[in-house]
Amino acid sequence: MHGELRRRAPDPASGRTLAELIRCGERLFRRARIRFGHGLPGAYHEAAFIALHVLGIAPGELDAHVEKIPGTVERRRILRLFRKRIATRKPTPYLTGEAWLGDFRFRVNESVLVPRSYIAELLEDRLAPWVRYPQRVRSTLDLCTGSGCLAIMLAHAFPKARVDASDISPAALRLARRNVKDYGLEDRVRLIRSDLFAALGDNRYDVIVSNPPYVTVAAMRRLPPEHRHEPRLALAGGRDGLDLVRAIVRDAARHLTRNGLLVVEVGHARSRVERAFPRTPFIWPVTSGGDDCVFVIGRDELASGKAP
Repeated sequence: MHGELRRRAPDPASGRTLAELIRCGERLFRRARIRFGHGLPGAYHEAAFIALHVLGIAPGELDAHVEKIPGTVERRRILRLFRKRIATRKPTPYLTGEAWLGDFRFRVNESVLVPRSYIAELLEDRLAPWVRYPQRVRSTLDLCTGSGCLAIMLAHAFPKARVDASDISPAALRLARRNVKDYGLEDRVRLIRSDLFAALGDNRYDVIVSNPPYVTVAAMRRLPPEHRHEPRLALAGGRDGLDLVRAIVRDAARHLTRNGLLVVEVGHARSRVERAFPRTPFIWPVTSGGDDCVFVIGRDELASGKAP
């Protein structure tokens, strides 16, 4: 009819609650068979993370907002990010520019691994029972710091400690500096460019933590597209994945204080580590990943293990 207004195509997400949008994203991700493993365990969690990011809601607050109906612009942004996640196969935190580790938010980009570490779980309890007096911890080191996430968590776990955070990558250190500034820790966290301990001189620490590269050569060849967006330098650990782990175990005792503690994440490589160091009495704390992901060892035990 003359003068009749043309109807716009309906918004595919019109009127949908946050919960319904998340389920929509979950279905899209499942159909596309995208891969997960960057701190978000599955399709539902990835969709929720994207939606909450667009809405400015912290991940832990989802339950309080599931019935919220996002505005038109917000809905479209959420759907665009769903489609971009499928098209690019980039890990969701690279698309949003942020990642969460427990209650901590960090900036991320493709110069660093997406923050995820079982060591973070141990820091929630301030490394108890291995650290008996957290208030006495005065010096700590995060080796291979990447985004600076564990360094920042060390600073919160041990409020009287200075924190050194080292990495070989200048780009990673630039991003870490932004994260340190976000938390107002510039006076306590010192960022150092170093190939493991090379630039740390004779410094000694009460606690050293490290989430180094530990992916084997064979596993590197099989990485799904999502993981190939992460820096190879931060993943590849040599033929058996233990090149950097060996160097850390070999040299750590010289950089620990008398009662110092070394905490290293190795993926699910307990059997390989124990074969490589048969006389070193590692302790394997139970984390959400099991009892084969992180080892803990004191300076005296490390020095007596006669590591190769």
